[in-house]
Amino acid sequence: MIQAINSMDEGSSRRAAFARQLPPFGVGCGTLANADGAAAFAGMIEQAFASGVKYFDTAALYLGGESERRLGMALRPHARTSFLVSTKIGRRLDVAEPGADAGGVKSIFDYSADETLRSIETSLKNLSLDFIDLVMIHDLSRYIHKQSYDARIDEAMNGAYEALLSLRKGGTIGAIGVAAMDWTSCMDLARLGDFDAFMPAGQYTLLNQACNPLLDHCISHGATVIAASPFNSGILATGAIDGAIYNMQPASPALLRRVAAIEAVCRRHGVPLAAAAIQFPLRHKAVSTVVAGCRSAAEFLLNRELRTRNIPGALWAELESIAEDSIPA
Repeated sequence: MIQAINSMDEGSSRRAAFARQLPPFGVGCGTLANADGAAAFAGMIEQAFASGVKYFDTAALYLGGESERRLGMALRPHARTSFLVSTKIGRRLDVAEPGADAGGVKSIFDYSADETLRSIETSLKNLSLDFIDLVMIHDLSRYIHKQSYDARIDEAMNGAYEALLSLRKGGTIGAIGVAAMDWTSCMDLARLGDFDAFMPAGQYTLLNQACNPLLDHCISHGATVIAASPFNSGILATGAIDGAIYNMQPASPALLRRVAAIEAVCRRHGVPLAAAAIQFPLRHKAVSTVVAGCRSAAEFLLNRELRTRNIPGALWAELESIAEDSIPA
């Protein structure tokens, strides 16, 4: 019993120490950040450094590993102790067909121990690092894996998870986590393992707070939440325009009406919708960091201005009065 308690205390201390390292905002290095090419990406990363934002999130999936390589090149001039990097394992592109990662048509999923170790070795090489601050199991979710979901969970917990535990213990990685656009899948894994962080992308935003049970679980277990995709792939930046995108899909009429209602509240208080969107997740004590992608240095500076815009408490109070637990189909 004493040994078990000590182990639990050690885990709690580790998770708390990791959460304290994370800054309030980080840069996503996925498709959007890479959309304008390598030079624009490098300029955006350098602008982030100059602005004091030094947490960068990537994945083995993004651009078939090119995102990791670009990030590694951009970080090379900077001292290793001056930044944090997270990446992800379990989903990658067919290397014979690198390109856009949308839709998962060319994705290979493998949550085995051997693939995890191979993926980390490749990521370290791509990033030109000998240590990764956080590695997350990527896109293990019901809506992707459907009838094979339970089998994938078993594969991940018996394979990837055990490999990550070993690497964390050995000091190759600092923390382990889960990243998915499905908070219920994050919760399933949270109940099964000793994870330090969760990234439920697009799952805790002005539009969607259904993942509150996951956030409550993280508070009670000392894990931290990294709120990625605060704009839900665009709609909370563009507003309810024709062709607005919600979580990489065209927004439904019902969703457009909901965004229009939120926009109206923001206008009454003189606050841009995007400013409310990027600041909202940090209002929850489980959330340590908001991660957003930027395609250029200029876009990074715009996001920085949105992050620092003063938002009156009355706006939050009014938004809470119209909040919903789920998004209409």
